Amino acid sequence: MRLQPITWDRLTEALADRVLALKALDGGDRLRIGLDGAPAAGTGELAEALAQALRVRGRSPLVVAAEGFLRPASLRYEHGHQDPDSYVDGWFDASALWREVFGPLEPGGSGRVLPDLWDPVADRATRSAPVELPSGGVLLLHGPLLLGRWFPFDLSVHIRLGPGSLRRRTPDDQHWTLPAFERYEQEATPQETADVLIRADDPRHPAWNG
Repeated sequence: MRLQPITWDRLTEALADRVLALKALDGGDRLRIGLDGAPAAGTGELAEALAQALRVRGRSPLVVAAEGFLRPASLRYEHGHQDPDSYVDGWFDASALWREVFGPLEPGGSGRVLPDLWDPVADRATRSAPVELPSGGVLLLHGPLLLGRWFPFDLSVHIRLGPGSLRRRTPDDQHWTLPAFERYEQEATPQETADVLIRADDPRHPAWNG
């Protein structure tokens, strides 16, 4: 696949324009955008920049981090604190994301989205209040391992780091997750299944498939 060099500012503006042209696949009146990538890829930064670009265009965005939907420590660490397979299969509460984030955005849904559910540091529920995403609003869900879970994204974006870049940009105490992302690339093939692919090995000079 040929990728074109681009700046982050131009990429963000182009993504915002693409979002404006979308219609929800389920016929609803709110869009669901997935921004997928390892923590080192900076999906949160792109989500916030895209949210600002959408606000300027008159759309209401809601940024939600997948890390706010981790499962309790007793489940995450059932097979040890540094088990790559558990990280892929058992750390993120996909059922809660379906129930608390995607469910309310279905046609006829309340639009009231829970922005987070679990505080992994305190290991307890956050007790955050639901946030209403108005008609015409855009959900921006960002985080790792989002693709291949059948989440109903109207547009999926994957920020890819090659193995060397991912290792260099991942803190040493998180290197145990590297095999998890290798498995994810093999099984979910996000570089092939995402609607938009961004290569960010050099964070100053991204490239994308347009």
